[in-house]
Amino acid sequence: MSSDTRVRFPDLNAAAPAPPRAPASGAPASKSLKEGGTIEPVREILWGNSVGVRKFETAQELPVDMRKLIIKLMVVQADTEFASIQQHRPWLDSAPTLEDRWIEARIVADEARHGLQACRILRDFGEEGQGYIDELLAKREGQHKLDAFNMKFDRWSDVGAFCCFVDRVGVYQLRAFQECSYGPLARAMPLMLSEEQLHLNFGYSVLKRIAKDEGKYYGTKEEAQAALDKWYPRALDMFGHSNSETSRRAIEMGLKRWTNEEARARYIEEVTPLVKAAGLSLPNPDFDRHIL
Repeated sequence: MSSDTRVRFPDLNAAAPAPPRAPASGAPASKSLKEGGTIEPVREILWGNSVGVRKFETAQELPVDMRKLIIKLMVVQADTEFASIQQHRPWLDSAPTLEDRWIEARIVADEARHGLQACRILRDFGEEGQGYIDELLAKREGQHKLDAFNMKFDRWSDVGAFCCFVDRVGVYQLRAFQECSYGPLARAMPLMLSEEQLHLNFGYSVLKRIAKDEGKYYGTKEEAQAALDKWYPRALDMFGHSNSETSRRAIEMGLKRWTNEEARARYIEEVTPLVKAAGLSLPNPDFDRHIL
């Protein structure tokens, strides 16, 4: 064993270190948190107002405001997962190829598990959390919180555009929770992110094949462009209001890593070259927007 591996005890006479300063933005204090990847879990809070403090591990120890915000975020998360199942369900036996139907079945199973995961976190909040779960399970099509999840998949191109653009926003939301200050939520992220990657790749493949393999696959380039114009504005809306106070507080609490507008800008930068490679065109970011 080399001398570098010896246990070193702290100097009890040394001056106490200054408390860690919170980063100006939601950027994590630890370099180990890499964009979009998974890391070995850490116990301390990596950003916000409590950098270096042990993560919260139970609902009982959460401050009141943080408790309310986690419940709010998990209700929205679970609602989108269950709504997506309802949207995909008609295409389980209507997708154009056997492989497409198999992937549709995989997506539905993933969304159900992700909804279950969010509900497990809600269940930790006792009767209040269970009350929200009961409401979520009773919701039907057209009753969901976000516009994108109350719209039908009228054509196969809708399925591709939804997975490519709307599910990609979901990945940004999950990345924002990665290694957050609430331990149970942070630990749920790696598997969810891994499963969501299938949805993104599938959606982009479908949309690109429709646009570029006209006559060999299913649909036309015009349908692909129409689906993009339909779902891209709803995807940008999903990030929320640009000057959201809730977004700011989530960063301060160590729950989310970026403001809504920061995440939206990252998203636009990512999808722009993908759309160009598919031979399609993005509308102006303000086109048909409901939430700015």
